[in-house]
Amino acid sequence: RRLPSGDNVERAHEVECVYIPETDRGTLCVSSQVGCTLNCSFCHTGTQRLVRNLTAGEIVGQVMVARDRLNDWADREDGTRRVTNIVMMGMGEPLYNFDAVRDALLIVGDNEGIGISRRRITLSTSGVVPNIVRAGDEIGVMLAISLHAVRDELRNELVPLNRKYPIKELLQACRDYPGASNARRITFEYVMLKGVNDSLDDAKLLVKLLKGIHAKINLIPFNPWPGTAYECSDWDQIEKFSEYIFNAGYSSPVRTPRGRDILAACGQLKSETEKLSARERQALRAMAMTD
Repeated sequence: RRLPSGDNVERAHEVECVYIPETDRGTLCVSSQVGCTLNCSFCHTGTQRLVRNLTAGEIVGQVMVARDRLNDWADREDGTRRVTNIVMMGMGEPLYNFDAVRDALLIVGDNEGIGISRRRITLSTSGVVPNIVRAGDEIGVMLAISLHAVRDELRNELVPLNRKYPIKELLQACRDYPGASNARRITFEYVMLKGVNDSLDDAKLLVKLLKGIHAKINLIPFNPWPGTAYECSDWDQIEKFSEYIFNAGYSSPVRTPRGRDILAACGQLKSETEKLSARERQALRAMAMTD
């Protein structure tokens, strides 16, 4: 949040920063903007207007706050950290806030900064094609593509940015991404939507489209939110989809659904917090009127 100062008081804005503990790592999901302009139809952040870009300091600050909360500065007996991986997959489109994201991630990855290896930092984009190769040149972190569809007509609906940068242009930018190799594969994120993008024909076309790209496909069971028109694919269908991709030679892990009970998918935590804040403000006004 930006703090008020003097007579120039700016309303504090909230963004999401989520820590995901796992057996072999601790991943911190970091935001780049307050809100978003992309309006992806399956993403709850898309229902929230863009307020502003975050500064490089505010992006790094999310990592600092998380490490403070986790007491991740103290030496642990095994010499490990709780926050081992950073993913720019929170609110906003990182490549529409390029300079601040670049400067922040260079600090996070610098040994004189926070010192997290660039191979453990992943930047996710919905496909801002002109800045993809630039990100490889100037930031040099791992790349993830928020793909979610294999046909332009469907991706135009799910990820409206596709109308500006269609799938063919996006995948060519991936082929040109500096440093992409078998050891530094590009991750393609694919949310599983029942009856929308989860058929075996979709899986076959996905494999065909990614030919020649060092890639892995991260299958994401849809995390429903109030008012959404989509449902999560049946688990049997997700497994069939994953099996086809795996047999074609691609890693196809299925992300374990986390935080459904607390509405913790993109944009949901902020919405629930804002509802709570609104209730608190209403309660305060009622108390003032009573007094």
